[in-house]
Amino acid sequence: MLKELRVEKPRAELRFWCDRKFAPQARSIVSSFDERLRLDTIVAGKLRRYHHLTVWQQLTWPSLVFSNLRDGFLVGVGVIQSIAKLVAWRPDVIFTKGGYVCLPVGVAARLLRIPLVIHDSDAHPGLTNRILSRWAQTIATGAPLEHYPYDIQRSHYVGIPIDQRFQPVSAAEQREAKRAYGVAQDKPLVAVTGGGLGATRINDAIVELLPKLLDDTSVVLVSGAGQFEELRDHVPANSESFQLHSFVNDMPVLLAAADVVIARAGATTILELAALRKPTILIPNAKLTGGHQLKNAAVYEAADAVKIVNEDEMERSTDVLLEAIRDVLAHPDKSLAMARRFHAFSKPDAAKDMAQLILKTARRKV
Repeated sequence: MLKELRVEKPRAELRFWCDRKFAPQARSIVSSFDERLRLDTIVAGKLRRYHHLTVWQQLTWPSLVFSNLRDGFLVGVGVIQSIAKLVAWRPDVIFTKGGYVCLPVGVAARLLRIPLVIHDSDAHPGLTNRILSRWAQTIATGAPLEHYPYDIQRSHYVGIPIDQRFQPVSAAEQREAKRAYGVAQDKPLVAVTGGGLGATRINDAIVELLPKLLDDTSVVLVSGAGQFEELRDHVPANSESFQLHSFVNDMPVLLAAADVVIARAGATTILELAALRKPTILIPNAKLTGGHQLKNAAVYEAADAVKIVNEDEMERSTDVLLEAIRDVLAHPDKSLAMARRFHAFSKPDAAKDMAQLILKTARRKV
């Protein structure tokens, strides 16, 4: 999206704000776009809530209560810090994505009457966006508007800006991607990813199923760094039949090579897979705040666009996941139709549309 803003307004001054924890990763991201783009850090805190626990259980968990009280104070500090930075800079518009670091910035924008644009990737708004939506001039969503409680007059379904390399591939291009990745071209490829940090329960299930899976398929497991060393002692060495990676730099190539993808139900991951038009099995993490992955997955399950595997059921018996994989591979026509329905949710112009909404909001102020 930064690239689209620069195309539309080459001389616009852009700044990227985040908290200190994310700063090293953010610097890497923004420097790949423009080394001169300024990055600022602010103090922020988050309200920890767990979907699998009752309100009473959370209120009687001392360390959780203490963390929330401490971070509530940090939000107040972040508001004061944001006000000071915004008074000094005075931008024409502020764009936030809904993370906890956005709350103090959005509150400061409201107090200083600076136009605010928000984007909600998940199919159910998080706490930050539910608060900021009251004041935002423009609201953009990653899923169709019927899944949100927002004011329809200010809301726009734009999708989620993703890497343009996530596109459907031909059979020949898929074979080339398999060759590039060093996996067998004559066997279906199951690609498994649990996101940047990995997903322990998915990793463990795949390792348990490997003896059954490798009879008929190739498998590439992207485990995340945290469990990589542990898993390496329990799986075969990397070959054309199986590969274990802690992370990959060329995820679009790996997913293009896949015949079926197994993934979490993060909003961006879902739209990347929809853009690729890949038969997909989602295993949402039910424990995350607000159950947002469950709600994300439900949108696409209702459209018969993906298969859903319940993680608790999978933990009781990995055969649940094995049956889902085999069903996708055994019925290619049915799986292709499912992937086409999935692809209908992709928004290839999301970055451009989002940039235009931001600029339009800024022009209204002028």
